[in-house]
Amino acid sequence: MIYLDYSATTPTNDSVLDTFVKCSKEFIGNPNSLHELGVKSKNMIDKATNQIANLLGVKESEIIYTSGASESNNLAIKGICDKYKNRGKHVITTPLEHSSIYGPIDYLKENGYKIDYVKIDSNGLVDLDNLKELMTDETILVSICLVNSEIGILQNIDEIAKIVKSYPKCFLHADMTQAIGKIDVDLSNIDLVSFSAHKFYGIKGIGVLIKKEKIELEPLIHGGKSTTNYRSGTPCLPLIVSISKALRLSLENLKEKEEYVKGLNTYIKNKLKEYDKVKINSNDYSIPHILNISVLGVKPETMLHALESKGVYISTQSACSNTNAKSKAVLELTKDIDRASSSIRISLSYLTTKEEIEEFINIFDICYKELTCLR
Repeated sequence: MIYLDYSATTPTNDSVLDTFVKCSKEFIGNPNSLHELGVKSKNMIDKATNQIANLLGVKESEIIYTSGASESNNLAIKGICDKYKNRGKHVITTPLEHSSIYGPIDYLKENGYKIDYVKIDSNGLVDLDNLKELMTDETILVSICLVNSEIGILQNIDEIAKIVKSYPKCFLHADMTQAIGKIDVDLSNIDLVSFSAHKFYGIKGIGVLIKKEKIELEPLIHGGKSTTNYRSGTPCLPLIVSISKALRLSLENLKEKEEYVKGLNTYIKNKLKEYDKVKINSNDYSIPHILNISVLGVKPETMLHALESKGVYISTQSACSNTNAKSKAVLELTKDIDRASSSIRISLSYLTTKEEIEEFINIFDICYKELTCLR
């Protein structure tokens, strides 16, 4: 098997899984209980929270545990807009977001909020001048992903933050699900940050929303205090401790891992450029972990299943996208309906070997010739 779908989900690190199992067996007390077992469980959660805070340069009180990035995104967007709706009902986002952003955005639209989509330039970067034009005193939230999940474009979040900060009633939310654990990030200028453990070799079912200290949210889940007032429910100690460990491990030797992945990405691109019908959609502003290409005239699912039949696993769009074969992100970037209708995503990891990539190229060559000759 050659797995090249790491942006959809990553395999759980063995030591992270061991930690989950150990915590499940040894810390059985409810962290909200007052007896000794409960206190021990709470102390373990506090240690994990402290580690995450130190790793990301935030305060422990700013960490909210969720079921994953989708919940974090919903909590950030709905939570801000519900809490601060008296300030205004205008939200700005981009045409390059994940479906877990568009879901709550559509909900807001149905409930009377004005939604604007900032333009992107020819490189897929947010048009800063257009963002300035869209901002008003009624704007209460700007939500922009740091790294696009399909093409991998990395936004200049610091410049975006400067614009948003000039409007004191507005907050900046960044979905960093495709960035945390892959590239170095700075959270100091961002009000709310979402991410999920299973993107950096953690366990599915746990995510985080970073909410800066002075910001309030209306919870999605009510029912009393948990680890914070913003998300009720019995804290899942094994998942919380496991995400802390997964984050620590993912950040070790981060630059070396990124450079290794960059080398694999460059190798693949150079090989795929030899094919007439292959168009590379990811660009110089994309992180190396994501390589989006189009095989003109071949439906994405056709190429996916052809590769799958030979033991190679890639994806079409992001794993959470709807069944529409046309990639909105690729269309926004390239303005080419043919490329948007034939795009696939190859996503890489520091676990990916050079031998796997060479074998992938050989298999791709076979599938490409078979599928393009059918036309």
